[in-house]
Amino acid sequence: MGLLARHWSRIAITLVPLLFALLHAVGVLPIGVLQRLDAIIYDARLRATMPNTQDPRVVIVDIDEKSLSEVGRWPWARNKLAVMVDELFERQKVALAGFDVVFAEPDDSSGLKRLREMAQGELKGSAGFQERLTQLQATLDYDATFARSLDKRPVVLGYYLTSDREGRTSGVLPAPVMTRESLQGRPIAFTSWNGYGANIPQIARAAPMAGFFNSITDGDGVVRSIPLLAEYKGSYYESLSLAMFRMLMGEPAVAPGFPREGAAGRNYSGLESILLKQGQHQIAVPVDARVAALVPFRGPGGARGGSFRYVSASDLLLKRLPEGTLRDKIVLVGTTAPGLLDLRVTPVGETYPGVETHANVISGLLENRLFVKPDYAVGYEVVLLLIAGLTLAFVLPLFSATVAVLVSVGVAALLVALNYYLFMAQGLVMPVASALAMVGTAFALNMSYGYFVESRSKRELANLFGTYVPPELVDEMVKDPDSYSMKAASKELTVMFCDMRGFTKMSERMEPTQLQELLNAVFSRLTDIIRANRGTIDKYMGDCVMAFWGAPVDTPQHAQLAVKSAVAMSRAVHEINAEHAARGLPEIGVGIGINTGTMCVGDMGSDIRRSYTVIGDAVNLGSRLEGLSKVYGVDIIVSEAARRQSAEFAWQELDRVRVKGKEQAVGIFYPVATAAALDRQTAEELRAWGFFLKAYRAQDWDQCELQLLNLQRLGVKKYLYELYSERVASMRLLPFDPSWDGATNFETK
Repeated sequence: MGLLARHWSRIAITLVPLLFALLHAVGVLPIGVLQRLDAIIYDARLRATMPNTQDPRVVIVDIDEKSLSEVGRWPWARNKLAVMVDELFERQKVALAGFDVVFAEPDDSSGLKRLREMAQGELKGSAGFQERLTQLQATLDYDATFARSLDKRPVVLGYYLTSDREGRTSGVLPAPVMTRESLQGRPIAFTSWNGYGANIPQIARAAPMAGFFNSITDGDGVVRSIPLLAEYKGSYYESLSLAMFRMLMGEPAVAPGFPREGAAGRNYSGLESILLKQGQHQIAVPVDARVAALVPFRGPGGARGGSFRYVSASDLLLKRLPEGTLRDKIVLVGTTAPGLLDLRVTPVGETYPGVETHANVISGLLENRLFVKPDYAVGYEVVLLLIAGLTLAFVLPLFSATVAVLVSVGVAALLVALNYYLFMAQGLVMPVASALAMVGTAFALNMSYGYFVESRSKRELANLFGTYVPPELVDEMVKDPDSYSMKAASKELTVMFCDMRGFTKMSERMEPTQLQELLNAVFSRLTDIIRANRGTIDKYMGDCVMAFWGAPVDTPQHAQLAVKSAVAMSRAVHEINAEHAARGLPEIGVGIGINTGTMCVGDMGSDIRRSYTVIGDAVNLGSRLEGLSKVYGVDIIVSEAARRQSAEFAWQELDRVRVKGKEQAVGIFYPVATAAALDRQTAEELRAWGFFLKAYRAQDWDQCELQLLNLQRLGVKKYLYELYSERVASMRLLPFDPSWDGATNFETK
């Protein structure tokens, strides 16, 4: 949680596109671009997954340009249509015929109407005219001829519903297939119209089953779906394709299919399907919230598209097709002639025959292959957005750009895969544009914020600490720049002071530039060691370098790393001296003091000049210990506090001292070697030294002299042992002091 808390602003930025996507999904803030993108994705997926095969069961009788050229302009005389219907059923033996045209007005092309007017007018008294008219009337009544061809045959007529005629109507509607009472008072969002243009009564009585051929045009002008049921004045009527399918199935009853009680994610006010019931058997036809279905296009439209066989209407009229060619076929009569205005813009073509949309729906109903956007699509979209959005919001800020790209691509791929599976396996068309746009926008905002805001903070942090802190620590710090600042804080750290010995003598013998070159070379080498052990350079003071461990990056083993650095620095000085000897340069030495304790660390100084440094009593003690290294003849002195946290090393206790300004005595130690590398002779020397210190602090001077003789024989620290020999000789002259704590007092810095 701490890591997430540090990235709260980046998480909030990433949640912004999620919020807008959710508002779009629930309809509070519809985003047209996303709606259009969903449509584009649907169209592309539909084209990619179309079977592109012909359905041999459905045939389109096309009133095409060839037919208009051979038969004459539309509308044709209905006696010709009667001939075509007789040809379909008597010679071709089709199973079913449907008309994607409407016969809304009487056919007066025979002249019968005028003859009747003459019989009632100027020729009313002519008995011969009246008799002849009676003989010709049956032949010249083309509507009656057409009606006789339709009577008692499996024919479905077409008509249209409209809201463009100010409620005007014409013709006769078929009987509704469903009433309002069957909906149980549920507010279903049927497509609704207030007018219609239907077939004249004479034809409607001959073929009472009819369906509307309206489609739904989306906001971008593309026809993707057709309503299967539509509402007119409280009653519900079926589409042409549904009516033809029902006739094939034996005209089952139509009933609303409500969601099952307890079905997760369902909108209980909507319809899930249309039920076609016949006895104990029923077929569920899935529908969307508008009681419509998406057209399951098989392929490109028209005769060249290959989805359905096209037969020119003139070939039927002129009996050019061999008998039985269309046996048991489902026939749709429609037009592809451009002048007859039945071409549509669809996902699979910009001039798609309207009649073929019905053919596709009939084919889909026969194969149980209808696509639908269910009424619970909104709930699905909201859940998907929340899962994907929250995942990105809490994951992207934690990782690098490369990982963020992989995560975003992975989430997007899962969304697409799930959407594709639901489409192909379940026939469900679910929205995905909002989720994909949210993923892309969340990634872009996250990366932009990381680059322009966090990267700036990281660059500032790197510039701020780069001169003090090793590059690898800076790299670690920039991963979470908010956790680091120059603000002063009190914490336990380890400080080191390293002073170069012999610098004054060298400065007297060397040219300034030569001295500068030598000093820079030595300090560079020592600095590299400090940085390699995660140390922070505080400052260079003439021939002294000051460093500390544990800030700005927390380092639990700060004392051990400081001691490790000091040992490596001492070894490096010996190597430098070997190089100097070969070049004729003077030898150098170092004195190093290390102390661990509570210090104040932060940006300190004046308005003119500031630096990131440490201050406090623990720092002062570290400086004093560096000065004592010369007194005890060693190059490293470590305080007892630092020694306790450096178990890796074997130690030689040098003394207990009380430095100037401190009343409490502290133990000081020298790192002899790593515990693993301690040889037998050195171990014996340390054991003898321990006996000496015990006798020394007990003021047993005889035992002290005995142990010193052994140490001078065993050890190499002659200077240290000589120092204590002088002390023992001096203190032997003093009386026994029971209050002495064994510490050495130093009154100078």
